[in-house]
Amino acid sequence: MGKKGSHNFAFNNQAFVPDSEKPEFNKEVSTSTSEKPTFVHGHGIKDPEAGTVGERGQWSNQLEFLLSCVSMSVGLGNIWRFPVTAYENGGGAFLIPYLIVLIFVGRPIYFLELCLGQFCSQSQVKVWRCNPFFKGVGYASMIATVTVMSYYCSIMALTVFYFFASFAKTLPWAECNLKWADNETCSSLDNELSNETSYAELYFVKEVLKEKANIDDGIGFPEWRLTLCLLASWLVVYFSLIKGVKSSGKVAYFTALFPYVVLITLLIRGVTLDGAWEGIKEFLTPKWEELYNPEVWYAAVSQCFFSLNTGFGSVIMFASYNPLRHNIYRDAMILSFMDTFTSLIAGITVFSVLGYLSKQTGLPVTEILGSGGTGIAFISYPTAIANFPVPQLFAVLFFLMLFTLGIGSATADAGAVITLFADQFPNVKRWIITTILCGSAFLVGLVYVTPGGQYILDLVDYFGAAFVIFLTSVLEVMGIMWIYGMNNFISDIEFMLKRKVGIYWKICWGFIIPVGLSVILVYSLIVAKTLTRNDTAYPTSAIISGWLLAVLCLLPLPVCAILAYRKSSGSTFMERLKGACSPTESWGPADPKERAAWIEFKRQNNRT
Repeated sequence: MGKKGSHNFAFNNQAFVPDSEKPEFNKEVSTSTSEKPTFVHGHGIKDPEAGTVGERGQWSNQLEFLLSCVSMSVGLGNIWRFPVTAYENGGGAFLIPYLIVLIFVGRPIYFLELCLGQFCSQSQVKVWRCNPFFKGVGYASMIATVTVMSYYCSIMALTVFYFFASFAKTLPWAECNLKWADNETCSSLDNELSNETSYAELYFVKEVLKEKANIDDGIGFPEWRLTLCLLASWLVVYFSLIKGVKSSGKVAYFTALFPYVVLITLLIRGVTLDGAWEGIKEFLTPKWEELYNPEVWYAAVSQCFFSLNTGFGSVIMFASYNPLRHNIYRDAMILSFMDTFTSLIAGITVFSVLGYLSKQTGLPVTEILGSGGTGIAFISYPTAIANFPVPQLFAVLFFLMLFTLGIGSATADAGAVITLFADQFPNVKRWIITTILCGSAFLVGLVYVTPGGQYILDLVDYFGAAFVIFLTSVLEVMGIMWIYGMNNFISDIEFMLKRKVGIYWKICWGFIIPVGLSVILVYSLIVAKTLTRNDTAYPTSAIISGWLLAVLCLLPLPVCAILAYRKSSGSTFMERLKGACSPTESWGPADPKERAAWIEFKRQNNRT
């Protein structure tokens, strides 16, 4: 903690504020659980919920928490996003900026969110009792999470469709079918060396998505088979969340462990394929000149950032169900390692298959890779599986693996939103909130299973998810470290974990993350390209709708800041601003005994 007489560092960094100006704890606080200790600030906001502690469940055991976090962080993006991102940004050389970003950005933000949720046992909105001026960050990230939820299950629906299609006597994408191609097209493909890849692509676009060339005349009506698959996906999510962490924790045993069984099986099969090592060499061969390209570092931040699932509120939500003294430091190290390890294994697995396809077709890996993303999952990999012995078995396992990976992330993000409403409306039964949320998300998700659904998906992801989550995460670190105060937060961690926080964390939280991510955010806006799909520009009405979605997501930021300012006391602008940035009376550990101990701990630290 800072010494007396040090200069003020932040609005509410007590360690840097002279004793005469420090907000004081209520001196009449008793350690008795019958009394409600309060943390009173001279210019703070009176909190109507001060001292109240609602009934809140906890994990049945800490293994369920760890597996749930693994299931949350290791998702579909590890399988199809990381391999493509790495290959396109320097191959093996990409691992250098990726690991640097993981160490100095990803892991510290992950640990910060785990500590924040566990310390106060609250959702992503109520954690901002420590700094009401930034409460809009919680609401903005919640809205962005809802937008991601709306389309994420539509991707899972595709895996369900392919899963059932995999039971056919002959895999439907292994041959040309007149149901989704005419005689001329099939004849043409039969004469091409790359016909198998073309079959799979044609099946995906024409038979599964029934994708339109453009959406100038609308997006069409929901495809009935994909609608049923979407319903099935949301039903699984719903029943996984119906009892909160008590049910989702049990599901995590399967969703966290089964994908690794299948992934390792596919890895073993992949590296034994003819041409596999050429593909792996393509993936790992470093292109050192790419390290000087700013876009490579931006790609590393984006990959690390979204892979760990930080910024969505799910990390905070999971940690909020932990006991206060749980060793969250150990878990942060384990989880960040597992996420990176899985991405590397997935990259090797995917490129071993791409190398095999390259050898079979005579085409370079770049052409087989295409645009990556869903193309790997629903075109490239299915093509390779069609040539495996007992292809139906491998296809069933592969798409079941993708579905379970999706379930882990979907339940985490949906759970974060459900927890937010459950904390806000404690008198409403959780199953009712879960039913309303999942039912509404299913209805909205019907947009994405239309012939123009993939256009809407890209539009929503571009305007309502990626940029918003990135911005709110930058503001999250700034609000905690620069306004609530780094020393205050570190003091809270020391009280909770009974361990000192090293200089590494302080440098990352106080400077590298807020400054570095701000620079990257500005850079991304400068180099941002016009949104297109398949080289087709979006109609003006769609772009306008996208910007309206972005405004809707970010609107809570100024609204909550203004409300916090209006609620704070003080006679001058700076006094009211300082009050709006000061913790409310209910900030701190939820348990009354722990809260009283924390107040005494803070008092003792303020005297040193």
